[in-house]
Amino acid sequence: MTTHDIAERLVAHCRQGKWEAAQKELYAADAVSIEPDGNSAFAKETKGLNSIIEKGRKFDGMVEKVHSIEASDPLVNGNSIAFVLKLDVTMKGQGRMAMSELCVYHIKDSKIVYEEFHM
Repeated sequence: MTTHDIAERLVAHCRQGKWEAAQKELYAADAVSIEPDGNSAFAKETKGLNSIIEKGRKFDGMVEKVHSIEASDPLVNGNSIAFVLKLDVTMKGQGRMAMSELCVYHIKDSKIVYEEFHM
């Protein structure tokens, strides 16, 4: 799968809120995930696909209701992918909020090996 193919598949999964399906299909077993500074809900760095999947499940468990998900078309440069993800969600105990982040990914051997989120 090319980087462009991975980008298209990743964005399609994200637009449907299918984080775990994307991870299982597209991520390397030793992938690394980096959260933005100041995000106290998650560790700054998560290593390994299983741990990344668990982090996604934790996030899903914090969400009471998803009102909308928007993902921009991906930008692809060499082995890197970037797109903007916008979520309109009601978080348990926190109320409704809009989230927007730049999502950046690096590809190696047709798998995502690194993701980083910028709010």
